[in-house]
Amino acid sequence: MSTRLAKGGRLINRTQPVEFSFNGKRFKGFQGDTLAAGLLANDQVLVGRSFKYHRPRGIVASGPEEPNALVNLGSGARLEPNQRTTTTELFDGLECTSQNHWPSLEFDVGVVNNYAARFMPAGFYYKTFIHPRPAWKHLFEPFIRRAAGLGKAPTEGDADRYEQAYAFCDVLVIGAGVAGLKAAKAAADAGNRVILLEQQPVLGGRAPVDQAEVDGKPVEAWISAMESDLAARDNVTIRTRTCGFGVYDHGYVLADERVADHTPGDGRPKHRLWRIRTGKIVTATGAIERPLSFAGNDIPGVMLASAVRDYVVNYAVSPGDRTVVVTNNDSAYQTALALKAAGLDVPAILDARDSATGALPDAARAAGIRVLTGKAIAKVKGGKRVTGVAVCAQAGEGSVQEEIACEAVAMSGGWSPVVHLWSHCGGKLTWDETISAFIPDPKRPPLNHDGSAMVEVVGSAAGDLDLTGSPKAIPPVWVMPQGAPIQLRSKMWLDYQNDVKVSDVQLASREGYVSVEHTKRYTTLGMATDQGKLSNINGLAILADSLGSEIPQVGTTTFRPPYTPVTIGALAGESRGEIFQPLRRTPMHAQHEAAGAYFEPVGLWRRPYCFPRAGETHEQAVHREVLNTRQNLGLLDASTLGKIIVKGPDAGKFLDMLYTGVMSTLPIGKCRYGLMCNEQGFLSDDGVVARIDEDTWLCHTTSGGADRIHAWMEDWLQCEWWDWKVYTANVTEQYAQVAVVGPNARKLLQVLGGMDVSKEALPFMQWADGRLAGFPVRVYRISFSGELSYEIAVPASHGAAFWEACTKAGQALGAMPYGTECLHIMRAEKGFIMIGDETDGTVIPQDLGLDWAISKKKADYLGKRGQERTYLASPDRWKLVGFDTLDGSVIPDGSYIIADGVNANGQRNVQGRVTSTYYSPTLKRGIAMGLLKHGPSRMGEIVEFNTAAGGTVKAKVRDTVFFDKDGEKQNV
Repeated sequence: MSTRLAKGGRLINRTQPVEFSFNGKRFKGFQGDTLAAGLLANDQVLVGRSFKYHRPRGIVASGPEEPNALVNLGSGARLEPNQRTTTTELFDGLECTSQNHWPSLEFDVGVVNNYAARFMPAGFYYKTFIHPRPAWKHLFEPFIRRAAGLGKAPTEGDADRYEQAYAFCDVLVIGAGVAGLKAAKAAADAGNRVILLEQQPVLGGRAPVDQAEVDGKPVEAWISAMESDLAARDNVTIRTRTCGFGVYDHGYVLADERVADHTPGDGRPKHRLWRIRTGKIVTATGAIERPLSFAGNDIPGVMLASAVRDYVVNYAVSPGDRTVVVTNNDSAYQTALALKAAGLDVPAILDARDSATGALPDAARAAGIRVLTGKAIAKVKGGKRVTGVAVCAQAGEGSVQEEIACEAVAMSGGWSPVVHLWSHCGGKLTWDETISAFIPDPKRPPLNHDGSAMVEVVGSAAGDLDLTGSPKAIPPVWVMPQGAPIQLRSKMWLDYQNDVKVSDVQLASREGYVSVEHTKRYTTLGMATDQGKLSNINGLAILADSLGSEIPQVGTTTFRPPYTPVTIGALAGESRGEIFQPLRRTPMHAQHEAAGAYFEPVGLWRRPYCFPRAGETHEQAVHREVLNTRQNLGLLDASTLGKIIVKGPDAGKFLDMLYTGVMSTLPIGKCRYGLMCNEQGFLSDDGVVARIDEDTWLCHTTSGGADRIHAWMEDWLQCEWWDWKVYTANVTEQYAQVAVVGPNARKLLQVLGGMDVSKEALPFMQWADGRLAGFPVRVYRISFSGELSYEIAVPASHGAAFWEACTKAGQALGAMPYGTECLHIMRAEKGFIMIGDETDGTVIPQDLGLDWAISKKKADYLGKRGQERTYLASPDRWKLVGFDTLDGSVIPDGSYIIADGVNANGQRNVQGRVTSTYYSPTLKRGIAMGLLKHGPSRMGEIVEFNTAAGGTVKAKVRDTVFFDKDGEKQNV
């Protein structure tokens, strides 16, 4: 049985006992324990069940590579599924439960899958769940959904809080083992600002367990001196419990700091997400020990040799009275010696190598441990825990030569450098024949913007496993014994969590899955929560052998962030609840609230939908606003309109590519309406562009599209046209903008005084700078309503005061504020399109009759080639037209124009749909625009729209301009 040793335990504090529970059973541990150490100290060897076959699972590792020991941690509002016991610090009152079983961990009915394993090999679901077809919906899919996942999803909101922070440094060192500490000191000595990250609570990595001395000093003393030295420096920041989990372009690194995981409810944030920008990244992330593939290597009690060593030395936990060590390298001998030193028995060391010589094997023999070379484990005996091993020759086929009783097996198949962070940004790997592992290729590092190396790897992560510069050879042992028959290979586990066996990978290769990425998905190898940290290299080797290829030719799967799972709470930070999205308010928001505005979301903005008065419905308020604006004067807060400055010698060329029309020829002081399309040719945004000076344009976008369009611009400038001299800036929030609309618009500006806004001085589609009522303004003579209209931009700090001035000066002229719904109705009356109404990601400008806004002189623009595709150039596309209902009613939103016949699903055929539909208080009837097949050629035709109630509405096809066709009102 596993138990707590009476002496030892370098990380535990025996004067601080703690209590915790597992599946309702109360256990005791010590401060400094991990949950895994606490469970083993209480002989809780069985900790979970595997995903597919529900086989018993025990603790295998001691770090983030652990695939088995995942638990539901906490309860209620602090429940977290799939938490690794090996990285969870023990604290008083901790509650956890095991996962993936029913009705209990000890008796799980799901284990019936294990007895049917021969009928459920890799990929069986691809062949099984396709016939009969109706069974998918009613049988297979419900079953799969119930079986999916391991942990229990929380049902309550998270009680903890999370935060995010930013940091900047010259050198970021990830990993604080011996190599990492030396790298941090060297960087600090050179005068660099250094940040040192370590995922464990203490510094030193594996050195205190594996090494006696560093640079001639006792290892503990060396680490303590180095930590004191670095901590005393102003240019060094040390962060423990912090895992650097993702490396991105331009020296950008994400790290997760576990601030209060081990002290829940103390008021501190549980996690802190660090966003770090650094000049250079040094990864000292060490190496992960590989398991060996032998029959029964998944039985609880079979552990990595390094993990056994960790539990004995760090936590004074014995995995069993008798431990058999099986290995192909010298490092496992350290485990045997550590067990002996703790007073435990090591019946034998089974070394697959033909001979074992050197200091460690000699020390093991001197300690009285049997060393059997050329030997292997034929199979492990036991069910829910190890009871013994059967010994065979490594060169044979598994004939049992001897049986050894034991409670634990410590295995070591070599070491795999942690190359994940190196690979995140394109660092390439090379196969090292000496240690039988992939290591970073220093000739092909991740690159900075200037072509220099962005990441450097040191220590074990670079393949220097013993930190001497010349690691000892590790002969590969991928299957034990090497000639194992199928009966044994079908019990050799590669991926413990997903139940992937050696035989599964071999089957995949026989079935044609020669790509490692395809094999991964077919077998689910490496797709568990540990992302293949233990299984991938062994799986790649098995695949290579099956294909008759070398391992480097097979390659690796893709390494992607995060290196270890990161809670969604840390990624969200403070963005939850009411501040999940940052609400954006215009400078005039408080005045709108005081006026009783009813708000609607527009992107992240809150805009007034209407300004209802006492006793008015929203509909009545909108109708009043429309009529007043048409007859007198309306004021609209247009501050949310996107405003992007595009500046530089190549700005005109850039805008000509971005817009369907020509912007480079726009005269200074004038405006031009423009359309933007995506690469496929579909209309994505529209707006008015103003030429400010020789190399400066101001592009207006839709309110919800400003950030998206600015990002679109930057994407092209940074990724495609990087050599064009263009600068962009999103200045949407730097300016407040007021639309002054209606027959009395010019009169209001004249009352305010300060600049000439006559038709002659400021014609339609021009702009001018000046002052109104003493405010610095830029006045645009543009209209989205069909009325005489001016849009006036002022610095945001003047927005509220300017709105107040307009409101007061406009009282005698019948001024009223109006909201977005009034705006929509007035633009629909004029036949103006609205992005998001007339467009839905499948509409091109030609569908909307906007051919006039597409230059026929330009050789190219974004979307041009897409629009020339056969489907988009088809004469049968739906085109924009207007509709008058025969009875004057309003066509329901979302209605389709029905056609004769039914489709293959028995639904009515359709020939178009409504895009905008309103009651027009100006015309006192319903108006609508929509897309209709061959629409422009069907003027006067009667069509039918469906309704949710099952009826239809008849309407006559007409043009899209319902009001003031000649534009006389806006041109006065």
